[in-house]
Amino acid sequence: CIMASQWFVKVSGAFKEVNEAFVKVSGNWKEIQEGYIKVSGAWKKFYQAFVATAFTTQTSSTTVTVPSGANAIHVRAAVGGGAGGVMGAQYDKAGGESGGTGGGSGGYVSDQVYTVSEGETLTLTVGSAGSKGTGDGYNTTAGNGGTTALSGSSTGTIFSLTGGVGGSGTGGGVQGPLRSNNPSSGGTATITATVLTSGTFKEANGASVTFGTAVTLDDGPVGSYNNAGNGVAGVTGSNCSGDNCHVNGGTGATSYNGNIAGGTPGSPDSTNGGDGTRGSGGGGGGAENVTQGGDGGAGEIEYRFLRIT
Repeated sequence: CIMASQWFVKVSGAFKEVNEAFVKVSGNWKEIQEGYIKVSGAWKKFYQAFVATAFTTQTSSTTVTVPSGANAIHVRAAVGGGAGGVMGAQYDKAGGESGGTGGGSGGYVSDQVYTVSEGETLTLTVGSAGSKGTGDGYNTTAGNGGTTALSGSSTGTIFSLTGGVGGSGTGGGVQGPLRSNNPSSGGTATITATVLTSGTFKEANGASVTFGTAVTLDDGPVGSYNNAGNGVAGVTGSNCSGDNCHVNGGTGATSYNGNIAGGTPGSPDSTNGGDGTRGSGGGGGGAENVTQGGDGGAGEIEYRFLRIT
């Protein structure tokens, strides 16, 4: 990606890097997109206006430095980890079987832009996927998704998106009674920074756009600018009546306001609950015979840097 220029001017005895430059043409000031100087008979570029960087998708925690010339970060997608699905349970003499609860999804952000400071260190924390429930199906709890968060060394906390919470199955046993299937729940989105809603910036191709005309601000999972919200619960598992009856598990919760599907429900005998993706919940397992739940979908942060004027 093209970063800011390396053009400096001396101001009050100190060199300052130029991030915007203008020239008067026919009485009107026009911003310079590129600057050239002739060196040994050949033209050499010495200045490039800051353009939007390429998107980066981060699936593990890291730190990044805001590039020179940038003053904003566009988060196209971010989500906490999804919770795992609960396994099914079966009974020899209880007169019924039990399907597992689907995992909850994480809180999310879709297409928001926040102010940052060039040169500061950003900490990107990406929430892990919640694990599927394990054991014999009695008194089992699926794992919770981890928190996804963004903060800056000078900007402070920008957002925190907690992961989905796993459901559980409590009670039951080979001799019965039937297991109680307990719900999962969605994670919470807390947006601390102010979301920018106006200004002009340059796309990667050099085109100057506004918040109202930039189609790249509508490319996130929700499909429109400035969206954030909590995750939701997966489908709670249910019991069927009669020994050796068949019951599916619950579907995992969708993420990004219903735009990313949760894990598919497990069916009896052979099909485990499906894994979640992009912060959605894992599907619950079925019975009888018992099938396992799926893992939740891991969190993510997809971002790029801009210069807003």
